[in-house]
Amino acid sequence: MSKPISPFEASPPSAKKILMSVVAAIAGAAIVLVTIVLPAEYNIDPTRIGAALGLTAMSAPAKTVQIADVVGGNEKYREVAIPDFGEPAPLPNPAVFQKQQRVAKREDLTITLKPGEQTEIKALLKVAQVVTFSWQAEGGLVYVDFHGHEPGEGNAFWVRYEEQQGGTQGSGSLVAPFEGEHGWFWLNIADQPVTVKLNVDGYYEKLINYGISDSSGKASGSK
Repeated sequence: MSKPISPFEASPPSAKKILMSVVAAIAGAAIVLVTIVLPAEYNIDPTRIGAALGLTAMSAPAKTVQIADVVGGNEKYREVAIPDFGEPAPLPNPAVFQKQQRVAKREDLTITLKPGEQTEIKALLKVAQVVTFSWQAEGGLVYVDFHGHEPGEGNAFWVRYEEQQGGTQGSGSLVAPFEGEHGWFWLNIADQPVTVKLNVDGYYEKLINYGISDSSGKASGSK
């Protein structure tokens, strides 16, 4: 019986094919080394593929911060590791965070309107400044218009945020779309006095109280 002959014995690969196989193997190993091993083991990522796959976080050195322990008036520090969460995505709207140099303000106002009397309270805001507010009318219904305008434009330009034909309360927040005055117009539409209580919190320049007038626009008490 004759000995079986291997296909490789019958047709051995050429030296060129062997060389190409060796080169392909070396190239594959190099790709794995550069894209996987180096980012994961040594935090070396020339192609940035390791960062995209989250491999660099595996080998990134832990960030540390010194925490002060105050003992007997003396500060002692210890190092605390800070987790590495990778690179954050850019904020879609940078105005969502604003570092302020002062604490937020808070003001509470109480105004009593006789039947037919009106008033305006405005918060002077710069672009993107934020306020939160709440108001409540006690004693009856009021007409309210929450709006904003640029003082230099007069009545030529203004925007309305909310309108109530007859309400007793409101609350919300505002990120100023432009620099100017933003606030409320209240008109007592009840047959008896109504007291409006307003609370404003946030980062604004000041509150402007335009006082009380009647439906004709004359200041209360004027002839």
